Amino acid sequence: MAHGYEGGRLDLPFVGHCTFGKRPVCLDWDKLAADVAVLGVPFDMGTQYRSGARFGPRAIREASTLFSFGHGGAYDHEDDVTYLPLEKVRIVDVGDVDIVHTDTSRSHANAEAAVRKILERGALPVVLGGDHAVNIPCVRAFSAHGPIHIVQIDAHLDFVDVRHGVREGHGNPMRRAAEQDHVTGLTQIGIRNVSSTAREGYEDARARGSTILSVRQARKLGTEGVLDRIPHGARYYVTIDIDGFDPSIAPGTGTPSHGGFQYYEVMEILQGLTRRGDVVGVDLVEVAPAYDPAGVTSILAAQVLMNFLGYIFEQRSQRS
Repeated sequence: MAHGYEGGRLDLPFVGHCTFGKRPVCLDWDKLAADVAVLGVPFDMGTQYRSGARFGPRAIREASTLFSFGHGGAYDHEDDVTYLPLEKVRIVDVGDVDIVHTDTSRSHANAEAAVRKILERGALPVVLGGDHAVNIPCVRAFSAHGPIHIVQIDAHLDFVDVRHGVREGHGNPMRRAAEQDHVTGLTQIGIRNVSSTAREGYEDARARGSTILSVRQARKLGTEGVLDRIPHGARYYVTIDIDGFDPSIAPGTGTPSHGGFQYYEVMEILQGLTRRGDVVGVDLVEVAPAYDPAGVTSILAAQVLMNFLGYIFEQRSQRS
């Protein structure tokens, strides 16, 4: 039985070039014209344990080809919605930031400039990490596009100020974000077990207005209870560390932490978020494919992003 889109190439996931979702490429950022710009930041010099997230963008792109084989969009029978219709949501892959080995400041400057360009062109930046340090330049890039409230899905608080002189590693991004004038607050969800931040960091985060929820606390509250802890009507920047998920479904990461979220626990929060405000930026970090021979972590990352983008633009369409 035919299901439409029978003309031209079949273009199965394993055929052709690995762009995000097999969407078009735009490497001349001055000519960017799209709703979504997917940017790789293959930087992992901020890691404190297992490196390898520099290969995350490539792995996520390859995994995302699985979700390119559709019929003009992705139909969800539970929601009765066709998400990301090709004729309505323009997604382009803008390639990668240039990373200068061992030079964190220059690599971060390149990432910040890239996200600023995406914002200037009116697209939603979706950043593929890289370790969580890449969030630092991404958030800085919003200085002329604020205010933003940061929603973090993560096992670790990442609120270290300075440790042995390091200010911009993957244990620092939420502290650096809290210092920005255009950041109105943080909601940090999934934080658990042995963390990246000492007790004074938690106290400092709460003193600066951060809401911190563990996985168990989030489960007790339920999706609506978690969403009620997030300011309504805000402009949200969402940062997703793949280790926020349980390593049983996301083993390919540098600092796995048991007791994490399952897939729908996160997706229901993300979908609810799109109904309560406007998501203006996304990064997904810490996918390290070397520790994931079956590729399930990269597939999870790609699936999360594809579905999240679907939720974002469906809500934008309903509002308009």
